Formats: sequence, C-alpha cells, structure tokens
Amino acid sequence: MSKQTAGASRGDAADEVTQYLTFSVSDERLAMSIDAVKEIIETPQVTRVPMTPDYIRGVINLRGSVVPVIDLGARLGRGPLTLTKRSCVVLVEVQVGDEGHVLGMLVDEVKNILDIPREDVKPPPEFGSEIRTDFIEAMGRVDDVFIIILSVDHVLSVQELAALRQLSGEAEASGPEAAGE
Repeated sequence: MSKQTAGASRGDAADEVTQYLTFSVSDERLAMSIDAVKEIIETPQVTRVPMTPDYIRGVINLRGSVVPVIDLGARLGRGPLTLTKRSCVVLVEVQVGDEGHVLGMLVDEVKNILDIPREDVKPPPEFGSEIRTDFIEAMGRVDDVFIIILSVDHVLSVQELAALRQLSGEAEASGPEAAGE
C-alpha cells in the first residue's frame, strides 16, 4: 500500500466521527448525540405539576412555551438529582410520531463535547429481557472507558411522551403562572 493510499484511508476514518455532548448524572458520565441538543440552560424555576411521576420534575416557561423537565437521575433509577450551581437543563427535541416536542432533561453537570470515531461506537450490551436497555443507543469507547450514549427518543416511552404533551397543553391552558412566571 502506498503512503498516499494509507493517508487517504486515515482521512476517511477521521471523517467518520460523531460529536456527543457528555454530562454527569449521579456521578455517572453519559452522552447523547449533539444533533439532539437544542440548547443548554441554567436550571430555571421549575413548577411542580401534581399527580405526575417522580421523574417529571415539572414544567418551565421557555420564551412563552411550556416545556416539561425530566429529572434524568430519577428517570434512570438513580434517585432525584440535588440541584447545585452546576446543575442545568439540556433541551432536546424528541419525536412522537411525526411531531417533534421540546423536552428538558435535568442533569448534574454538562461536561464537554467529544468526537468519537464511528469504530469506537459499539452496540448496547444484551442483558436479557429482564433489564431495560432500550434507552441506550450505543456505548462509546473513549480511551479505555465506555460512556453510555442515550437514545433521546427512547429515554421516555411513546405513552410517557404523549402524557407529557398533554401535560404541556394543560399547563398552557392554565396561563403563564402555571409555567413559573
């Protein structure tokens, strides 16, 4: 193989890099495709909504829109997150059918954006039917450590997303005070 061909091969592999936003939840480092991230905001005033699951932290007013906020720690079975100066909300767009909905995910801290080569992104492990892994899109290898890459569209089931959409509609119908203003 000539040097020119070898260099071209390396260049092609370098082109197959995907960017992931990394963040921590209960001392665990997780990631999601940067393409799913719309915005990262400081933890705003969150209005708790009665009779919602523990992992639904509440709703926020985002430029006049009601946006549900999911406590990612509680959602992933790690317990509710304690708010600190580094806590923030990662706004993502999730698909329900053909509709996109903005959803906030409360995390302990946003870390950085990583470029992970495609060859270092592995399929999620198989644990059997008893352990739910549908929220794991892949495992990204960075050095000798694996980072769980979340499937944003699967962190919540379709039924849960539909319930959140209904919750947003009810909060909007109640007026701006329902969203924390």
